[in-house]
This record gives sequence, C-alpha cells and structure tokens, in this order.
Amino acid sequence: MSTLGRLQAAVAGHRLAVFGTVALTAEDGLAPGLRTLVLLGPDEPGFWAHVTGQPEWRDGEPDPIDRWSRRVVDALAAGVGGQALYPFGGPPYRPFYQWATRSGRAWASPVTLLVHDRAGLFASYRGAVAISEAPPAPAPQPSPCEACADKPCLSACPPRALTAKGYDLPTCHAFLDGPSGRDCLIQGCVVRRACPVSRAYGRLAAQSAYHMRLFHP
Repeated sequence: MSTLGRLQAAVAGHRLAVFGTVALTAEDGLAPGLRTLVLLGPDEPGFWAHVTGQPEWRDGEPDPIDRWSRRVVDALAAGVGGQALYPFGGPPYRPFYQWATRSGRAWASPVTLLVHDRAGLFASYRGAVAISEAPPAPAPQPSPCEACADKPCLSACPPRALTAKGYDLPTCHAFLDGPSGRDCLIQGCVVRRACPVSRAYGRLAAQSAYHMRLFHP
C-alpha cells in the first residue's frame, strides 16, 4: 500500500479525512525530501462525538481540540515517516489557506471564506502531514460555487458583515452582542450554514456553538 493509502486508512480511526493533497515546492520551506502535503479535516458526521470523548476534552485544560489534534496528527506523521504541520500554534503560522486552494479541493467563496468540495463553508483543517511520496496526479475540478445559481451565502448575513466585499469583524461582533445574534451563537454562522455543500456535510450545531463561544466569548 502507498504511503498516502496507509495514511488515509489510519486517519479514519480518528474521525479525520483527507481534505486534499498539495505538491510541495521549495517555496513551502519544508525539508527537500518532502514532496506531498496531506491536508486533514473533520470527517462528518461523527467527528464531534469522537473528539469530545477524548482525554483532552475531559481534563479541563485549555485548547482541548488543538491538543488532541497535536497528539493524533503527530502520531499519524510518525507512522508514515512524515512531518506534522498545524494551522495553529504560531507565529509563524503555516499558510493553510494557500495550501487548501492549491489542493484543488478548496476555493475562495463569493464571501471570501474558503469553500471545500465536501465541507462547504465549514472548511477547517486539524493539521497536515508532509510525506516523501510523490503527489497523486491532479484531478482539477471546478468550485461548487460555479454551479450554485442562488449563492445564498451572499445575502444570508443579517447585519451584512460578511459579503463579497469581505468581512466586517466589528459589525459581526456587535450583532452577536444583541438578541438577534443568538441564532448564530447557538447554531453557528448563518452564512456558513446557508451554503448547500455545508448543509450536506453533517456538522452538528453543538460543534458550531463551541467554536462561536471561542470566537465571541
């Protein structure tokens, strides 16, 4: 079995999935022998029930999901002789946004957030593993936004904080402070939920509410 195949089989037991692969270049700044970056994201449905049953979630210490990610992805990388990389823990921060768009499975959406072919606007990455195996042959595909006639993400934000013009962070926080923002706080960002691909992903509202509490304490 190939290194990528072994890694794909291993991540499934942790409710993770391969969210794309990237052909590494010298500009990525990793060791010369590393040729492929394997991006890992939550495998829904089922990720939230799995991760909230882990020791890091139950020990009461800060950053349980990041600590769980480090433990799991470090072990996955060691198992295939690769290097683990994370979108957190910096500075310096790794360019996960750029890596995602280079994978051919994520794109800038009409509201500028990443949209993933499986996770939609709920795109997130728990880490990545760089391996020495050559990348698989690319299979280019269009962004799901190209076939989305209605583009509900463009009109979903009640205070118009997230639009094609970008993200007005102060307006977003001000909205969440008021009673009208409660739906976003307990269900997750309404723009992310409006995406048809997001709706098919199976992410639980409890997971979105947790991240919203971190974003807007």
